[in-house]
Amino acid sequence: MRQTAKLVVIALTVMGGVMSQAAAQSASSSNPFSGLSRLFGGGGEKPVTTEEGRVLGPPVELDVVIVDGDDDLRDPVRSASLVAGALAEDRNTGQDMLAAARGDYARVLGVMYDEGYFSAIINITLDGVEAAGIAPLDAPKYVGKVVIAVDPGPRFKFARAELAPLAPGTRPDPDYAVGETAGTGIIKRATTSAIRDWRDASHAKARVEGQQIIADHNAAALESSVALRPGPPVTFGRLHASGNERLSTRRLLKIAGYPEGRPFDPDELETVRKRLRRAGVFSAITLVEADNLNPDNSMDIDLKVVEQKPRRIGAAFEISNVDGASLSAYWLHRNLLGGGERFRIEAAISDIKVDGDGRDYSFGMRIDRPATLSPDTTGYIDLQLSEDNEPDYYLRSGSFALGFNYIKSDRLTADIAVAFVRQRINYGSERYDYRVVSLPGKITWDRRDDLKNAKRGFYLQGGATPFKGFSGTGSGAQLTGEARVYRSMLTDDRLTFAARGRAGTVLGPTIIDTPPDYLFFSGGGGSVRGQPFESLGFRVPIPDTTETAYVGGQSLVNASMEARFQVREKIGAVAFLDASQIWDDGAWKGETKWHAGAGVGVRYDTPIGPLRFDVATPIHGNDEDSKVQLYLGLGQAF
Repeated sequence: MRQTAKLVVIALTVMGGVMSQAAAQSASSSNPFSGLSRLFGGGGEKPVTTEEGRVLGPPVELDVVIVDGDDDLRDPVRSASLVAGALAEDRNTGQDMLAAARGDYARVLGVMYDEGYFSAIINITLDGVEAAGIAPLDAPKYVGKVVIAVDPGPRFKFARAELAPLAPGTRPDPDYAVGETAGTGIIKRATTSAIRDWRDASHAKARVEGQQIIADHNAAALESSVALRPGPPVTFGRLHASGNERLSTRRLLKIAGYPEGRPFDPDELETVRKRLRRAGVFSAITLVEADNLNPDNSMDIDLKVVEQKPRRIGAAFEISNVDGASLSAYWLHRNLLGGGERFRIEAAISDIKVDGDGRDYSFGMRIDRPATLSPDTTGYIDLQLSEDNEPDYYLRSGSFALGFNYIKSDRLTADIAVAFVRQRINYGSERYDYRVVSLPGKITWDRRDDLKNAKRGFYLQGGATPFKGFSGTGSGAQLTGEARVYRSMLTDDRLTFAARGRAGTVLGPTIIDTPPDYLFFSGGGGSVRGQPFESLGFRVPIPDTTETAYVGGQSLVNASMEARFQVREKIGAVAFLDASQIWDDGAWKGETKWHAGAGVGVRYDTPIGPLRFDVATPIHGNDEDSKVQLYLGLGQAF
């Protein structure tokens, strides 16, 4: 029979909890390291305090000392310490320090247990006096120094690590095994993982049925046994919704796409939550599983929602040293007809200059209806009107589209629509009318780690728009593609390299017969910074006249690169290079032109994204009118 000098049965809840504060204090009071209080105790002059005990002198000093152990334990001990938390909140009276120190015995002991140290000895002293020995009513008015001294003792190994039964096809956490470092943190992690595996296998009520943990202090070994109760396979029962006031319950359930009658799956429940959040109607969504199963082993779910205010308005202002100022505003209704319909009206005026040049106008209306064909498909109707007054042309445009947006996941979406577009453009004294019926479609795959300020990942988008022209308008197809990639390095990813490439072409019609919106200009903040807006295009002859028209290219390649460095917590610096090339024929054929720009900028992080300020200049393809360009906006350039 194995002989042990010290054998302790540790009773704790695997899913959380450590020994009580009283037990921790008891363990501390009988330890042979009480002399540490004299070694690490404070001294010196006491600062003057107010009558209420608030400190007026030097700040309280906190030391965490690991005796004969791994110094890596210092940080988790400090993080768990109530004394450290109180000092961070400027609660530093003697009463504050005593209360926090007495609570720290249990918290530090919990850290030791989590890390696999079951023979730890803990001393916490206030100016050299053991905190456990100070009566709560005898707290000093001021404490100059707090010392948390821990002798962790040996690190225990698993002598037994049992966890059963496990879900079919699964294995226990590899760290929870005989011979591995023992710790309550590992036991909790392994148990949580095993219960999650059972829930993934439709056993929604899997739980811990029993546990036994024995620490052999003589052998520095831990024997752990955890018994699980999987419960029966569960199906989704009824969804009980409440809290919706303006949104009808019928539409709420359709938007949720709740899988009633299907085998329970936690991922399905999370998908329901995402669909409801995507609708934009609610400010809070809570899904709660019923405590008890129904007789048929189905489980009901309680859904509680809080609706947002239905209406919202917003406005924006931008200014450029070349293009002048622009104003935009929108009005949004989140639940127009009581079925979650999202209605948005927006208008903008741009190219506002003191020299009186023509201004540009735009107006749009759009209504989105979630769960139109399926819970993941949003139907929409979109109307857009615009008027552009440019030096080389005058364009009036209107479009109407009926489409569907399919959301496969948060990262993968697809969009398709049927659209009618009519445009009238004046090139000098010549006028062209374009009428088009098109079928625009695109797919987006977004794997960026942060949609507002990406540091890693990639973004891919591809689009195809076949179109049929009427009344002399050409027919063909526009193809587009875009790729972005982000890589970071240095501590805390302070240096980020970002690159974007875009390409597009129009196949079928000649350049003059192509609707203007399908052609590709270059220049300005969205393509090549440092070059004037739409400064790269072609001047082509107008048939049967002596005049020319300034148009975009039928093909385009655009590349941008940025180096972003985080100077301080909220301030960043950027250096960038942009370049574009266009062709006057489809499939990247024919005559070509290209230009480039470069510059620097600063970023200031805000809760809604980085505020961007860029200064850029042309480096190729500039003409006598080109000069330094300034850009101010919200969000990264890409």
